[in-house]
Amino acid sequence: MQRARCYLLGETAVVLELEPPVTLESQKRIWRLTQRLADQPDVVEAIPGMNNITVVLRNPQSLALDAIERLQRWWEESEALQPDSRYVEIPVVYGKHAGPDLGVVAQHCGLTEKQVVELHASVEYVVWFLGFQPGFPYLGGLPEPLITPRRGEPRLSVPAGTVGIGGAQTGIYPLDTPGGWQLIGHTALRLFDPARAEPALLRPGDVVRFIPQREGVC
Repeated sequence: MQRARCYLLGETAVVLELEPPVTLESQKRIWRLTQRLADQPDVVEAIPGMNNITVVLRNPQSLALDAIERLQRWWEESEALQPDSRYVEIPVVYGKHAGPDLGVVAQHCGLTEKQVVELHASVEYVVWFLGFQPGFPYLGGLPEPLITPRRGEPRLSVPAGTVGIGGAQTGIYPLDTPGGWQLIGHTALRLFDPARAEPALLRPGDVVRFIPQREGVC
């Protein structure tokens, strides 16, 4: 079992953080722990992350030490959650103005742009968690040959719907924002819409497949 450490975060929260590596199995156990914490009256919010979970407490001054002890114990007891995952296809236009860093990724990986697209779209990804922005999916399962460092200097503006690679993960920007990932494509799907009954398009545990499109089709 992966060891975990707990610590205070600011004045209102505690964090449980796992030692490496990051695995889908550990993420499933984090989902289970998040589900368990949602029913606790002393918890304002439980926020799953990559190999960690942040718990915002209602009365942190009196509950923080007890929460740390309980988190540690519950992690040791927790089992993997097999979510009711959905299969979601994401149409993507790759390269050119839709993905201006496709050539950078290809050069870094020693591949052609066509090979990068084929490899990126060849696997099914799992949504490990949502973060950074409302509805931003961190997707696990990026083929190892495509692992590419983030940009040295982030862009001031990345359009909503842009698909990027950041290290060993791929993801989709839901809103216009500054960003430092390598941009390889764009989807017309809205990842976050506050007017929808469920604003975020994706949930943790969903399975995602990218479908390459010709420009103007997406």
